[in-house]
Amino acid sequence: MKRLLDVLATGPLATVQDLGRRGHAALGVGTSGAADPASLRLANRALGNPEGAAAIEVTLGGLRVRCRGGVFAAVTGAPAPLVLDGRAAPPNAVLHVPDGAELRLGAPPSGLRSYLAVRGGVDVPPVLGSRATDTLSGLGPAPLEPGVVLPVGPPPDAPPLLDVLPVPPPPAGTVELRAVPGPRDDRFVPGALDALFTGTFEVTSETDRVGMRLDGPRLNHAERGELPSEGMVTGALQVPPSGRPVLFLADHPLTGGYPVVAVVAAADVGRAAQARPGQRLRFRPVPAPDLRKAPP
Repeated sequence: MKRLLDVLATGPLATVQDLGRRGHAALGVGTSGAADPASLRLANRALGNPEGAAAIEVTLGGLRVRCRGGVFAAVTGAPAPLVLDGRAAPPNAVLHVPDGAELRLGAPPSGLRSYLAVRGGVDVPPVLGSRATDTLSGLGPAPLEPGVVLPVGPPPDAPPLLDVLPVPPPPAGTVELRAVPGPRDDRFVPGALDALFTGTFEVTSETDRVGMRLDGPRLNHAERGELPSEGMVTGALQVPPSGRPVLFLADHPLTGGYPVVAVVAAADVGRAAQARPGQRLRFRPVPAPDLRKAPP
């Protein structure tokens, strides 16, 4: 029997995501992929999937799916309350969703994005080697809507690895992120870099998969003329003339003309992507070689 997921409701935003389409920047195509890749990898490892298998990224809960054919599933990331066929079910655990059963994700008490993975992965057609939805470019499958039917791929040979995943919930208080100063910190007035690393910034409502605008100490530009457009990376803290930095996330543009004051460590970007509007961020300066170490 073919295994399918019928999408009944999506909440604010639900998209198909994997680890993205790498290696196409020269063609003007960004990586995209899961905003919190560590949570996606964790769900897939628990189910015995390849780490990059496609899953559903759910923003602030609200997803409802009905299973056809029966699947094993896991929900990681923001700890959304789960209801499986009318009964409460735990997040961060391997669940069996029987044929015809409905799985609901409520609004998580902390964090922003949850990941619903199924054994075998979401098997939509890949675009440039990835099944990820890029909300900026429009590549990949469209954001999910009620009535969409998602095929589930064949189960892998490896059995599910864990019953319960011992992971802490996303931080509900101030989130500390490691960042490397530069490359354009010389484009700011004296004291701007100190303000970045000593101040506290609040995540504003201007937040999506492209990036999050932050409110806090103003990082004012020095008067040095226009900066030509240059390449951007995930984790870049780009500062427009308003002085309010924007932290680029998974679907960021590939180029930009505003200076980048610092770049958040790749290992910390997923934690940033779980920060909700109103939550606070602090940045800790580290030299680039230190980013090979795990965060404390």
